[in-house]
Amino acid sequence: MTTLTGRPRTALLVIDVQNGVVGGAHERDAVVANVAALVDKARAQQVPVVWVAHSDEEGLPLGSPQWDYVDELQRRESEPLVHKTYADSFEDTDLEQVLAGLEVGRLVVAGAQTDECIRSTLHGAIARGYDATLVADAHTTEDLSEWGAPPPAQVISHTNLYWSNHRAPGRTAGTTTTAEVDFGPSA
Repeated sequence: MTTLTGRPRTALLVIDVQNGVVGGAHERDAVVANVAALVDKARAQQVPVVWVAHSDEEGLPLGSPQWDYVDELQRRESEPLVHKTYADSFEDTDLEQVLAGLEVGRLVVAGAQTDECIRSTLHGAIARGYDATLVADAHTTEDLSEWGAPPPAQVISHTNLYWSNHRAPGRTAGTTTTAEVDFGPSA
């Protein structure tokens, strides 16, 4: 269970599924379809959906077509949008305040990029007292192997492996699939 008191709810955290982030990502269409299915399921169960969007001057200028979320995903006006400029979605953002206002202590995480913003946010969540579940088939990354990284499928697989076994005192981590996601509180 979360170490945060008075936080019984779960939220779906959708990270950086933006045109400029996932345009050339590994299995882009399948991952985006899974994220869309998660959003639909969360909405149907009245689970908060919190959107995170990265911006930077070089490749993702705020408000540009590259910065926009992909067409397949449409944020509702009532759903929070957190603006970030660092990999960890908590760092120098209002994400903590948004989640506190929603009484969220558990996050179900999906999006991009696996080896940067997904990993950083998962670790940031656990370090801040949240339970954090990664949806194993709903995150992706681009191919950075020319710079020494493993191929994207291996990056995704490795992240799923180590997050499925991650633990911290009083907090739970783990992985699930889109089909098996449970938005209930942690056990």
